[in-house]
Amino acid sequence: MDYQVWVDYFKQNWLIIVVGLVALFLVANLVKTVVKWVLIIAIAAFLIVYSGITLNDIGKAVSTVKDQTMNTMQSEALNVMKNEAQEAKFTRNADGSFTITTPNLEVTGESGSDKVKVSLRGVSLGEWSRGDTLEAFIQEAKRSSGQ
Repeated sequence: MDYQVWVDYFKQNWLIIVVGLVALFLVANLVKTVVKWVLIIAIAAFLIVYSGITLNDIGKAVSTVKDQTMNTMQSEALNVMKNEAQEAKFTRNADGSFTITTPNLEVTGESGSDKVKVSLRGVSLGEWSRGDTLEAFIQEAKRSSGQ
């Protein structure tokens, strides 16, 4: 979400937010039972419902952040492939699969498959199709490993 959206939201709803926070503070300090948590959840739910933020909005925001993060990580992985291709170590496994490792990247796959698994600095980026950049990386890794 945009910073300006939050600023506008707080400008429009500052009184309700302050009242809600005061109510949460009073409930948390005065009530000592399970009822306290029920009241806290009810007040928080009221604030969320009143704000107009729906679970769908939250889901969209999370999805957008996730997509942007994955795109950034994929872009970073492609740059790492280009920069570290000469350092890549190609290993053919006993089951016919292969593993390519660099200081920051690991690519595993089957020899005849169009898909490979890519990990950047230990974080899995999922399965990728063997596009031009990835295929060039695999070929360079084979050359630098003498295969």
